[in-house]
Amino acid sequence: MISPSIEVNGLRKSYGDKVVLDGIDLTVEAGTVTALLGPNGAGKTTAVHILSTLVKPDGGTALVNGCDVVRDAGGVRSAIGLTGQFSAVDTLLTGEENLLLMARLRHLGAARSRMRVAELLEQFDLVEAARKPLATYSGGMQRRLDLAMTLVTAPSVIFLDEPTTGLDPRSRRTMWDIVRELVSQGTTVLLTTQYLDEADELADRIAVLDGGRIVAEGTPDELKRLVPGGHIRLRFADAAALDAASRLLDAPARDDAGLALTVPSDGGVGSLRTVLDRLDAAGLEVDDLSIHTPDLDDVFFALTGGNDQPALTGRQGAES
Repeated sequence: MISPSIEVNGLRKSYGDKVVLDGIDLTVEAGTVTALLGPNGAGKTTAVHILSTLVKPDGGTALVNGCDVVRDAGGVRSAIGLTGQFSAVDTLLTGEENLLLMARLRHLGAARSRMRVAELLEQFDLVEAARKPLATYSGGMQRRLDLAMTLVTAPSVIFLDEPTTGLDPRSRRTMWDIVRELVSQGTTVLLTTQYLDEADELADRIAVLDGGRIVAEGTPDELKRLVPGGHIRLRFADAAALDAASRLLDAPARDDAGLALTVPSDGGVGSLRTVLDRLDAAGLEVDDLSIHTPDLDDVFFALTGGNDQPALTGRQGAES
């Protein structure tokens, strides 16, 4: 049996009277992406800093690749890579020079450093810009270089703390593709993000942090089923069929102009089959149907409704 890449039990951290993490538990399986969601100040970055040995916890335990973050910080550091919200590249150097510097700091040796840098420049589509000053790089290129520097030693666990902050939509999708490729190769990723579409696109599992606690955890689909709002929209060919279906289905919400009914649903196949079987038994045909389930915006508002912090966003404004 393969051990989890990250195991957190009862993790606590306070700064003065401010409780940031209040006994969180979290398990991240190897070769998967887990996203931490939550409003500003929920404790996402603090959790990442503890797991990457930058901050010591006040209580609880945390293992990364089987190494305790307090008792074996060196073992943790040798297994991980960390990319923060802001680029850590040196703007006075070229992209190639940044990567070579990181490789030498990680003691790869001259020959291996050159080989690894060439591999990363190719992987991150930075070959043409390799010897250009970073002042000529776009925001997306700098973020790709930042992640490439994290991967110089091919860590098995990567922490991505809001890695697409400030990127335009095209650059964000490029980063998503890179993350997917890494995971397909067996890398484990713990991602913090304020962008709900990013979590929905990338995460195998999501943990929602609020007030220092994990208030919900599961796959994106499991979390969406936790909140109400799912429904089936049924469209009929004429007003007579609409009226008959409305009476049969106990007066659901109706749209006379669109000849449509909205029937509450949990989004599952069973509820859809029940509705269609009732209509079929009454000899009523559906002209068209669509199933709507709550999205992660609904999940966030339902689970963190008592928090005064700004909400997460489903979409990010373009920024060059």
